[in-house]
Amino acid sequence: MKSLFVASAAAAAMIAGTMASTPVLAQDKEVRVGFLAGLSGGRGAFGKVEKEGFDLAIDHLGGKLGGLPIKYFVEDTQNKPDVGRQQMDKLIKKDKVHFVAGITWSNVLAAVYKQALDNEVFLISVNAGWSKLSGELCNPYFFRASWNNDDTPEAMGQALQASNLKDVWLMAPNYQAGKDMVSGFTRYYKGKITGTTFFKLGQSDYQAELSQIRAAKPSSIFAFAPGGMGVALVKQYKAAGMDKTIPLNTAFVVDYLTLGAFGKSAIGNVHASFWDPTSKNPANVRFIADYKKKYGKHPSMYAVQGYDAALLIDLGVRAAGGDLSNKDAIRAGMRSANISSPRGGFQFNNNHNPIQNYYKRQVVAGPDGEPTIVTTETVFRAHKDAYHTECKMNW
Repeated sequence: MKSLFVASAAAAAMIAGTMASTPVLAQDKEVRVGFLAGLSGGRGAFGKVEKEGFDLAIDHLGGKLGGLPIKYFVEDTQNKPDVGRQQMDKLIKKDKVHFVAGITWSNVLAAVYKQALDNEVFLISVNAGWSKLSGELCNPYFFRASWNNDDTPEAMGQALQASNLKDVWLMAPNYQAGKDMVSGFTRYYKGKITGTTFFKLGQSDYQAELSQIRAAKPSSIFAFAPGGMGVALVKQYKAAGMDKTIPLNTAFVVDYLTLGAFGKSAIGNVHASFWDPTSKNPANVRFIADYKKKYGKHPSMYAVQGYDAALLIDLGVRAAGGDLSNKDAIRAGMRSANISSPRGGFQFNNNHNPIQNYYKRQVVAGPDGEPTIVTTETVFRAHKDAYHTECKMNW
């Protein structure tokens, strides 16, 4: 991946040299960071691993951010927009944080973003990819350590377009991210859409939907169903024997976070992601090894996003020489994206979305017969989201 960013690497090296020679001036005694995510209930699994990645990065940084001691506040949104607003208010007004990282779900991000940005608190999304914050609502204080919602399904749409499938049935939960996923997929897949099912967020029974799809006999299914929704969908799809006639392709359904819940039923699944877990990039090798040592399990892409969010904060604070009032310098440092990411080199676009690769991945049986994830091809190189032209930010 590094070969994709030769020009930016040279610029980043210059920035890195400047940062390395810039001492932390310690105008501030500490950097206050809020980690705000859904941490409870079944959907809390995402927030927990995002925090694990964030915490591992802090370990790698010696327990400091930009050379300053960290004062760390962790709050649970319970995956509810109203609770998220309450906790964001606390972090800003009571805890007086300089940065907020986190936010798993797009509906929660839509509820809380304005509180942070209106108060000039840097907000780094470690997951939620609500598309409006990539376009008309882009903001100098908002960065993504993940992706825009549309990006991953765009890669899956491109992959299926290249395979010349004649038609696809689409499935997604009926909320903003689900709609973004469908938009992204159809932006690149130009074959026939046989049908589209928007199901209830949190749904666990798909018998009626699968019966309808079986009767329609599409060439393939594309589904976005994160967490428990996806586990239930894949297991019911397999139990119905549909895997023998209608391939199921997904986004944000199968990853190392959910692989244990799927078991061998995940074998054969094809999906897209920005992260290649098989990469020999030294940062990726270290990340996987240290994550396994610390948490006793294989990391997921969600942990990568949390890890990079902490590295970006460190980069920004270091660029400002520890002066947390110098927000322009913090922003400039973060914009350089000069971090050792497990995903490899990437750049930030004008809307602070990563310009990065997207991969087609497949679940296969490993040497022990257990499911493992391998990368089969690079679908997009240095991919830009579809909304950056709507962003009016100037660098």
